[in-house]
Amino acid sequence: MHRVPHQTKSLADRGLNHICYEIPAHLMRLKHWNTETDGMLTEAAFCEKMQALGYEVSRYVYPPGTYFPDHTHELDKIDAVLSGRFKMTVEGETVILESGDYLFVPKATVHSAEVIGNVPVVSLDAVKVR
Repeated sequence: MHRVPHQTKSLADRGLNHICYEIPAHLMRLKHWNTETDGMLTEAAFCEKMQALGYEVSRYVYPPGTYFPDHTHELDKIDAVLSGRFKMTVEGETVILESGDYLFVPKATVHSAEVIGNVPVVSLDAVKVR
């Protein structure tokens, strides 16, 4: 699948539910929870999967209108969405995360995020600890 820079679409808009894939941009890796291999999407199941990969997971609820301007982190991280819509821009590539989507953000990578719509985003924030 080819990504057009600055094009914003969700996985569901692309008809790509329940599969894992990568956007061919050198820094952005977007995946979707696969119910066939990972089971039902729950907070506990996602946390277990990320912890097995060496990530520590925190849960956040962001109200509509929340915006995080360009910033970086000192550790590799994953932003995941359990519910709501979260627009993420990483190094000029933009995607909307929805339920079951998760995005790998390498350390020191400039990115921003914004809650889209009138529904709060329930987000799992995973940081690489080992």
